[in-house]
Amino acid sequence: MAELNLNIVTPSKQIFSGEIKSITVPGTVGNFQVLKGHAPIISTLEIGAIKIELASETSFYATGGGTIEVKDNEILLLADSIEKCEDIDIERAKAAKERAQKRLEAKGEDKTIDVERAELALKKANNRLEIYDKYLHGVAAKP
Repeated sequence: MAELNLNIVTPSKQIFSGEIKSITVPGTVGNFQVLKGHAPIISTLEIGAIKIELASETSFYATGGGTIEVKDNEILLLADSIEKCEDIDIERAKAAKERAQKRLEAKGEDKTIDVERAELALKKANNRLEIYDKYLHGVAAKP
């Protein structure tokens, strides 16, 4: 029985296409969940965690923001960036965090530093690290 049909697309490829039970996303004004029969909605997404409940499992993703459209039990999620929890390269995320922190520390000395970009990079790196820790190795990962 079809519950909801979800398509997740990034600028470079399709990430997911299939039937789900529910999805929880980081909306601009807070997290919200979409279940079968949800009212039509278009919303922007913030950096955060996406939870997808399938018939037999639950998956977690780190997103760098995007948009979501829900209509007639069809969900289209256009993600700026998205990464399944198990696919997060933890060393790459740590290196990105360190680079962003160094840029922010140097902002007073180096006027060419794009502070907004460095802050966004830091927020994305922290999000990836938090999701990895929480859902792959943390409390949520334990049965």
